[in-house]
Amino acid sequence: MQFDRRTPTDHTVVDRFDGGVGWLAHPDEEARRVSHAFVDGDGVWVFDPLDAPDVDDLLSEYGEVAGVVVLSSFHTRDAATLAERHGVPVSLPPKTDRVAERLDVPTRRLRNGDGGFGFRQATPLPSWRETVAYRERDGTLYAADSLGSAPGWTTAEERLGVYLFCRPVPPRALFAGFQPERVLFGHGEGVFEDATTALDDALAGARRRFPRALVEQGRDQARALVAAVRD
Repeated sequence: MQFDRRTPTDHTVVDRFDGGVGWLAHPDEEARRVSHAFVDGDGVWVFDPLDAPDVDDLLSEYGEVAGVVVLSSFHTRDAATLAERHGVPVSLPPKTDRVAERLDVPTRRLRNGDGGFGFRQATPLPSWRETVAYRERDGTLYAADSLGSAPGWTTAEERLGVYLFCRPVPPRALFAGFQPERVLFGHGEGVFEDATTALDDALAGARRRFPRALVEQGRDQARALVAAVRD
């Protein structure tokens, strides 16, 4: 799986809904890295952002940036650039030293309620800490890496899939009790139709579909994981 490290020349809007929007800084990228902005009151909370031309114009449609959030230890991305430009700190979950070490801007501790979300954290693999966000009032679930809809995540007829190396022990507890109206990802466009059904199917079938996913995705995902760790 390839990451496009070139300076973007444009962005493509995806995942637009009443309460938020997502964009691709590299629309042709295999990894399909998506950034999101969520409206809460008069402010906008930006999750795991990649910068791109005219992104500030997109954000201004929703309000003033209230915060920038990083929810995966592999998603430093352009958080510092966006935060500095909008004069806000980067909000980090607990025990995300890997991200903090890569930032040269002020940070703060992420709190339940930021952006209207509640947060849960897990350690799927050594050196990887991920925090998922769920906003109960509108059923919005966001997962940075553990779930995705990009080709490297899904197999068979899945509309969203569990990250390959999490499939043997699917992260069911991390998503227990959620009944989302939409599921958004750090990789791939969101799922807006029968989202709870898609989530339940992905978690229930993750282990059973692991052999097929390993054949289809194993080599590319191993390379991508090494690249992410080195980033």
